[in-house]
Amino acid sequence: MAVAIAASLHYLSIFILFALLTAEHLLFKPLMDAVGAKRLLRIDIAYGISAGLVLATGAARMLWYGKGLDYYLNNGLFHAKVGLFILIGLLSIIPTLTFFNWRNDLLAGRAPTITLAQAKRTIWVIRIELLLLLCLPVLASLMARGYGMIGAGV
Repeated sequence: MAVAIAASLHYLSIFILFALLTAEHLLFKPLMDAVGAKRLLRIDIAYGISAGLVLATGAARMLWYGKGLDYYLNNGLFHAKVGLFILIGLLSIIPTLTFFNWRNDLLAGRAPTITLAQAKRTIWVIRIELLLLLCLPVLASLMARGYGMIGAGV
């Protein structure tokens, strides 16, 4: 039962992560009012929290509820999956800093000033994050079926 709960929490946190990033993509506009900018800032905070939940539930599965630590540590696809997740996390710093820099304007009740370059960069980074997130289930599916084992000839 605990295995199913751990897996379900992991999947749920991944779905929430993807939904929040999709919301960021849909809500971010080059011209934003203060209300929309505050909403986007809160969504980005929730996105960061959900990424932490993905990591925590994934670690729990790896350590206690999965196929055993050796299986994961000796699987190249697992390393690729974790590396890709870290890359997504590093990319997410760009929109987060953009949104975080709005706080003085938002505290003053003003809409943030967004340059065209900032808007383009933020939109493209979010799109790249979404694209990379779509690669993770492919790696996870292959890994779960035994592909990627180092030295196993699979």
